[in-house]
Amino acid sequence: MTVATGTARMFGVGEVAADSGVAPSAVRFYENHGVINAVRTAGNQRRFDGSAACRIQVAKLAQRAGLSVREIAALFADLSADPTPDEWAGVANRLVTEVEERVRNLKAQLAALGSGTRLCEIGRDRPAR
Repeated sequence: MTVATGTARMFGVGEVAADSGVAPSAVRFYENHGVINAVRTAGNQRRFDGSAACRIQVAKLAQRAGLSVREIAALFADLSADPTPDEWAGVANRLVTEVEERVRNLKAQLAALGSGTRLCEIGRDRPAR
């Protein structure tokens, strides 16, 4: 069910789930973790703005790249309620930077694993991230 608040169209959990390709429980999960935000109706039903489905789709991409939900929520923290293309470009740039760093770290770990060094020594030599 969609409702209008002022001039902005608001979407129910089911609509956001369908638009983003996730289960309704995932919509609630992303809300609980600060990736998307809801307003509550007088009947305590969740209503989301038009960016919720896009945020979830971007969050799924970021998760596939290895980011945690907490990291994704932080990535989205400065986005406006209706992000502009420039804001999304900023998110994309930060995601690329983060993923490139993770790839560098993974390659270093892979090299260390193939070095013949004892595993317990490799674990001790790598700083915690």
